[in-house]
Amino acid sequence: MAISTKSRTSKSTQLNLLSQSKANSNGAHNYDESKIKTLSSLEHIRLRTGMYIGRLGSGTDPDDGIYVLLKEVVDNAVDEFISGFGRKIDVAIEANRVGVRDYGRGIPLGKIVECVSVINTGAKYNDDVFQFSVGLNGVGTKAVNALSTDFRVVAYRDGKYAEARFERGELVAQKTGRTREPNGSLFAFTPDPEIFGDYDYNFEYVERRMWTYACLNSGLALVFNDQKFTSKRGLLDFLSREVDTSALYEPAYYKGQYLEFAFTHTSNYGENHFSFVNGQYTSDGGTHQSAFREGILKGVNEFYKKNYSGVDVRESINGAVAVKLKEPVFESQTKNKLGNTDVRAWIVAETRSAVVDFLHKNAAAAQKLQAKINHNEQLRKELNAVKKEAKEAARKVAIKIPHFKDCKYHKGDKKRGGESTIFITEGPSAAGSMVAARDVTTQAIFGLKGVPLNVFGKTKAAIYKNAELYNLMTALGIEDSVENLRFNRVVIATDADYDGFHIRNLLMTFFLNYFEELVTSGHVYILETPIFRVRNGRETRYCYSEKERDKAIAALRNPEITRFKGLGEISPSEFGQFIGPDTRLIKVGVRALSAIPNTLAFYMGKNTPDRRDYIVENLI
Repeated sequence: MAISTKSRTSKSTQLNLLSQSKANSNGAHNYDESKIKTLSSLEHIRLRTGMYIGRLGSGTDPDDGIYVLLKEVVDNAVDEFISGFGRKIDVAIEANRVGVRDYGRGIPLGKIVECVSVINTGAKYNDDVFQFSVGLNGVGTKAVNALSTDFRVVAYRDGKYAEARFERGELVAQKTGRTREPNGSLFAFTPDPEIFGDYDYNFEYVERRMWTYACLNSGLALVFNDQKFTSKRGLLDFLSREVDTSALYEPAYYKGQYLEFAFTHTSNYGENHFSFVNGQYTSDGGTHQSAFREGILKGVNEFYKKNYSGVDVRESINGAVAVKLKEPVFESQTKNKLGNTDVRAWIVAETRSAVVDFLHKNAAAAQKLQAKINHNEQLRKELNAVKKEAKEAARKVAIKIPHFKDCKYHKGDKKRGGESTIFITEGPSAAGSMVAARDVTTQAIFGLKGVPLNVFGKTKAAIYKNAELYNLMTALGIEDSVENLRFNRVVIATDADYDGFHIRNLLMTFFLNYFEELVTSGHVYILETPIFRVRNGRETRYCYSEKERDKAIAALRNPEITRFKGLGEISPSEFGQFIGPDTRLIKVGVRALSAIPNTLAFYMGKNTPDRRDYIVENLI
């Protein structure tokens, strides 16, 4: 039966009219000029905070937004020192209010409001004023201003001052006058709880950052809450503190006009590097770090007239590298990875030359380094035989990794690669709930069959002789190199009881013993799951502590209280929210690499009497 064009048009018109009628009735599709909004730059920062400072967080993670705000302000003060003005920076935090005072040139008095409230305004675009600055996009202090309940800035220049006060980015007061204060700038702000929620500064994180600033800027003094941080030997001080007494030889050190580095080897497994660009810690490395690694290999082979493998030269190495660039290109606003490709050649060449020079001048270090490389080579060949047997045994058991559910996207994928997460959990019941609740595109699950092997004091061959640890290593993709890690976040998800804590410690021992770079580069986390559920017929609250439980009991009428003894007791329908977008994760950090061996020895070694005495003395 034929349908005329007129008839089709009529039906289409009817459908369009019906659709428009429905849209107008609820206003959802009433798209006209009134719906177009123009936000001020500071309003946009508050609305889309993640674009400017990355994650928010509560202060439990050193990458949380409140530390980014502090860093943005201190960076400006450090830039003054780099430019040759001001040798001291005062930092104070009290009741979550932050104050930073530098003694540089001070913001030009007539531009003080624009410099902290108008995006793309600043002197960082002018090479004559700031040659090596991290903050090149004119956003830093504007973001701090917009994301603070109150923000105060004062500039002191040649006996005069200008002051401006803001509330959530809105200017509320200005004044000028004369002063006896030395030149410089003062910033004071309180991060907004409307944005950051219930937060607290962890002073240990701040102190570590101050120490890093000091090591990257020899001659600069930073005073945080009356504690002074200075360094005379730059990155050599930084690395010496990290490796302490575990260094096999006196660290190699070099400082040029644009490049500074230090490195040594230890008796630990893995490869650890701390890299910086214009004072910015690049936790994900980048072209400067890969060029530094290549330069070390070339320098070693040139000096010894050998063709050593990069694996053997870099195994157990600990290094720090800092470069100064006029136009750094970072891969995100949070500046975790350098993308400049033009720096590779000169960094490789300068590093190679400096390594050769160091080895010529330090015969004892050269001898110990070669012995370490030869030892690494011997261990690698022995390990290859064990690897072959392990892989053959694994192929006989199954083609796929047992108890492992992979996800679609992985670390490095442009689409959602940063969200890729693997949860390592205990037992089939917990794994079952998580598998049912997970997002299959970005969340993988690895279920442990039982209590993992305590690998403290064991060689890397132990991994290949233990099926579960071998499967875990394979699932993570780190057998050949930590750089091949398949997931951006490795999350330990164990029960909130003593058995769960023990398994957590065993997994941390596994990572720190063989793959400590996973931890130092910020990829390992602990999953927080609720201990209690308090609910009545109207509301359900999940509580992560007894304090939260008691608060919920007081708030709800006739509540029912459930104590979750294990993750398996949480149903899949409930579990989804605990591993969803609002997942509560605690990033695992390391105060200093040198502390790892002693820490592992105390908690995981054979000193049972010492641990027992410690428990008795600290038992609550």
